[in-house]
Amino acid sequence: MEQIAWIPWLILGVTLIIAEVFTLGFVLLWFGIGAIAAAIVGMAGGGLVFQFLTFAIVSIGLTAMSRTIFARYFQHDDKSAMRSGVDALPGKVGTVVENSKGALNEGAVKVFGSVWTAFPVEGESGLTEGEKVEVVEVQGSSIYVRRITNELPEWRRDNED
Repeated sequence: MEQIAWIPWLILGVTLIIAEVFTLGFVLLWFGIGAIAAAIVGMAGGGLVFQFLTFAIVSIGLTAMSRTIFARYFQHDDKSAMRSGVDALPGKVGTVVENSKGALNEGAVKVFGSVWTAFPVEGESGLTEGEKVEVVEVQGSSIYVRRITNELPEWRRDNED
């Protein structure tokens, strides 16, 4: 029986590697490789206990190593993450399409084709139709904006001299 004990390991290994294609966890591959390693030990004449130990050590070792490697090289911080939807609005430029009104200086700003209820940030006066503004913050379904001036920023003015 021990001479053919490697065949179930080989079948298990190939099955797990194929099953990995249909999952998102990226774990079955390592267990498939572990089963193939156990099959190789079985073909070389190793006993059932040695085959199982090889399977366990290879599978667990590869799983642990992959988690460390993936965490180190593929982990992204918030700064490098791609922002989309509402999260991408801060820093974008829009056009005021409706003057400010009311006690809160509520107006409307068009950013990327969508019209948002907008309020000037603290210290800014009301919004005037046609002005260019920068989105500073998004709160719920409203945005807080800052007027953009035609002046160059300080870091650009220093380079002109």
